[in-house]
Amino acid sequence: MQTTIQPVKQVPGNADFEVRSLDTICINESVQRHPWWYNFKYLAVGIVFGVVFIKAEIISWFRIQEMFRLQSFHMYGVIGTAVLVGMISVWLIRRFNIKTIHGEEITFHPKKFNRGQVYGGLLFGAGWALTGACPGPLFAQIGTGALVVGVVLLSAVAGTWMYGYFREKLPH
Repeated sequence: MQTTIQPVKQVPGNADFEVRSLDTICINESVQRHPWWYNFKYLAVGIVFGVVFIKAEIISWFRIQEMFRLQSFHMYGVIGTAVLVGMISVWLIRRFNIKTIHGEEITFHPKKFNRGQVYGGLLFGAGWALTGACPGPLFAQIGTGALVVGVVLLSAVAGTWMYGYFREKLPH
């Protein structure tokens, strides 16, 4: 089953907006609709993922500090393994034309590089180094009782909102 792409709303005289809007469309979004309780599978996977993060010490502030101080290979090994698994997974999906569980085609589209990614990456890395948390492990850290990480979570949400609000004025 092919997914359909919804047309982008035309904004007169704003071609840059139209081009950047195409980057935000979820090309592989499923067109099938399921009952609300189908989302519990994501909750279950998220809980398992959080437990793995905790057991592997990926959410440890000390491990993250060791990584940024170049004192330990632990986090680099985890990140490198994730990149390798991702590369192999994409290769397998392309090579064998693997489809989703529901039989929908998976397509990959080339990504365009822009200077805003450098600024965003530096800002993200600085925040990660200062707080010892990136968006994935935030919830696992809160789940372990580190409630002060709630401030980091609220800051991440506020930063995301600010980016959305000022997106048109930022360099892309």
